[in-house]
Amino acid sequence: MLALLAGSLSSVQAQDIASDNLLTRLQSRYPKTRFTAVNASPLDGIYEVVMGKNIAYTDAKGDFFLFGHVMDMANQRDITADRKKALQRIDFNALPTDSAITYVQGNGQRKMAVFSDPDCPYCRQLEVELAKLDNVTIYLYPYPLDGLHPDAMKKAISVWCSSERAQSWRDLLIHHIQPAGGMCDNPVAMNRQLAEKLGIFGTPTIISADGRQTSGALKASELDDWLDRMQ
Repeated sequence: MLALLAGSLSSVQAQDIASDNLLTRLQSRYPKTRFTAVNASPLDGIYEVVMGKNIAYTDAKGDFFLFGHVMDMANQRDITADRKKALQRIDFNALPTDSAITYVQGNGQRKMAVFSDPDCPYCRQLEVELAKLDNVTIYLYPYPLDGLHPDAMKKAISVWCSSERAQSWRDLLIHHIQPAGGMCDNPVAMNRQLAEKLGIFGTPTIISADGRQTSGALKASELDDWLDRMQ
């Protein structure tokens, strides 16, 4: 029994070493491509290559690539689609909540994060619906897309520097009341870097406590249903 266990561990370690070596090889051979990870796949001699949130497959030398979906026909399961869903999940607990404007509504039991631009019309619509939610904690990350909205950065910073950030944000988005804050140390630029690192390039983007993402101006009822579908 111990011999079998030792053999199994050795096999796993060898597979890990082969995957790490292949990742290094791919990064060296194709420096313009962002390779995130290399993992064993269900196919003998074929490795899964993770490139951001995209997946491809390659041989042990990295000479040939396959793009498409691997299907488990016996179980009628799209292995590639399942892996892509897993890659799109965000580690909610790793989000820096001190860079967010926090709303606790009701008991605050449910949790969500929102990346929002103060000049985004869909963000304004969403903010009205967010205010209707109960029993939720909302971490609102000001994320101005100043390439689209030139004044958004200034507004986001002014909200952050207000004495009542939460009220100031909703006054701005819902009632179009300009924030009274000036300039101060703020995390707005870091929020943009965080969003880009997470692959978030549009607003509003919403993240659930279990790492799911959705976007757009959802109604409060839709948000309630979505939050309650914890997986």
